[in-house]
Amino acid sequence: MLVFVSLLVFLIWIVLFFAWGNFWQLWEFDSDRVQFPAPSQWPRVTAVVPVRNEATSIEAVVRALAAQDYAGEFLAVVVDDHSDDGSAETARRAATEVRAASRVHIISAPDLISGWTGKVWALNAGVKESVAAAPEFYWFTDADVGHAPDALQRLVSRAEADKLDLTSLMVLLRAKTFAERLLIPAFLYFFLMLYPPKWIAMHNAKTAGAAGGCVLLRRVALERAGGLAAIRSEVIDDCALAHAVKRSGGTVWMGLTRASKSLRSYEAFSDIRDMIARTAFTQLRYSGKLLAGTFVAMILTFVLPVALTFSANFHVWPFALAAWCLMTASFLPTVTFYRLRPIWAPLLPLAAILYIFATGLSAVRYWSGRGGQWKGRSQARKAM
Repeated sequence: MLVFVSLLVFLIWIVLFFAWGNFWQLWEFDSDRVQFPAPSQWPRVTAVVPVRNEATSIEAVVRALAAQDYAGEFLAVVVDDHSDDGSAETARRAATEVRAASRVHIISAPDLISGWTGKVWALNAGVKESVAAAPEFYWFTDADVGHAPDALQRLVSRAEADKLDLTSLMVLLRAKTFAERLLIPAFLYFFLMLYPPKWIAMHNAKTAGAAGGCVLLRRVALERAGGLAAIRSEVIDDCALAHAVKRSGGTVWMGLTRASKSLRSYEAFSDIRDMIARTAFTQLRYSGKLLAGTFVAMILTFVLPVALTFSANFHVWPFALAAWCLMTASFLPTVTFYRLRPIWAPLLPLAAILYIFATGLSAVRYWSGRGGQWKGRSQARKAM
């Protein structure tokens, strides 16, 4: 039985390594080496930034938006989602200090109505605010992401050159504390495993994904997909938006970047645990069967290769060790993307165990009526 299990584990890694969309190769990466021609006419763009209690980061975000070196018409709408920490005042002060009050509008979101999640409701308020500007693109970005001055220019150039309806970049998350170094690269790795960029870009593939920290979206594509009302109740709103755009015939692309960076820090393991638990059970569609299947798959794929490598049965060693080596080799590009030492690559199984725990916690919180916790809101409530 152990020999059979070790062979199964090895075959799983053969499939993941060679036939799962090349997800681990980080094949789409936005860097200075990737250049696209400037469009003949730069389209109008409106950035929409939903903000809920982000006073510590919103000043840097506003300054970065005001500093965008973009040749076309550009407006930023910061939507305060009922913050109680002075986020709106901080944003206004920052816009005034950099003399960008005419290009950076700060508004308040209406009271949240039933059936909408907070972030999507705030995004919708920003879209409505920009109707008069008639933008050709919306740039949805988070209140804890700082963009390089050429970020928008590069996004628009790529979208226009490749005729993309939705262009998204996974921004660089912090990986400085021990908890971040162990778990944040794994977060990117697991995300790309679920949403291989190669499959996202394929028009005839069902896979659709996006990274909510940086999404450039054509207005006509949003309208064709049914507007933000089509995803009003979604907790994982970025991927739901990508699905809606692709389902309506749009073209979607997602890549990685180091030029746009998350300003949020995760000092303790509990911070990252809560970040994972917020959406993990939502990803499983609140299904107990999928939860059990995920536990089995995660243990089989990430834990058993290590456990069987140290088994007393030497017949399982070759398959188990080969599987662990393939796992490590596939994780290494992500580790180096974060400019960490290669020694972190073999530790992916340890990170996987912590992700299994956070996924179980996500289910427990959902069943207890505390699912999708974000800034004091429970956005994934169990149906009664």
